[in-house]
Amino acid sequence: MRLTQLTSLIAALLVAVGCRMEAPERADAAAREANTGLRGMVLSEAPPRPDFVLTDARGDEFDFRAETDGYLTLLFFGYTYCPDVCPIHMSSIAEVKRDLGAKFARRVRVVFVTVDPARDTPERLRDWLGAFDPEFVGLFGPTDAVDAIQLGLGLPPAVVPDTAAADYMVGHGSPVIAFSADDRLVVRYPFGTRQEDWLHDLPILAGE
Repeated sequence: MRLTQLTSLIAALLVAVGCRMEAPERADAAAREANTGLRGMVLSEAPPRPDFVLTDARGDEFDFRAETDGYLTLLFFGYTYCPDVCPIHMSSIAEVKRDLGAKFARRVRVVFVTVDPARDTPERLRDWLGAFDPEFVGLFGPTDAVDAIQLGLGLPPAVVPDTAAADYMVGHGSPVIAFSADDRLVVRYPFGTRQEDWLHDLPILAGE
């Protein structure tokens, strides 16, 4: 990656350090729907569904492409001690998933990759994600591998400060990335996406 590109990524990330970002304007979602039929940000140059293997919260290898093939897949990079972005995203998605019912639930995978493996132990991942939805998948792996996955998706790598302090905060990208069930669409959902927007878009992306 060129130095200028990396600098731009880091600069964008520093805006989000501490996990706090401004919610998008509601008018933006309405304008996107008018243009594309979806309220999320449809990527014109969509990256392919990533091909990586990390470890899940049970200690088993999780082959992302193989395990999510044919499913609407929501991929998010965050950490369980996040005070705002991460729990809000997970809570919103879990509630919408319940609202859409069992048929929809069978067609979606939600994958959470931690950027803070020092604190996000397998047990912590299981408990934290299970509080939202026991079917959410938590993954962890080497920092360089997780950073490479994020960069491949156009996301900045996380900024983790000195971990000597127990209550440190991690700067990380805030969007959820959705891969449609047929892999024809890749859509970003920024922090601040409303449940009504998820309810509108997810059935379409699942092919319903």
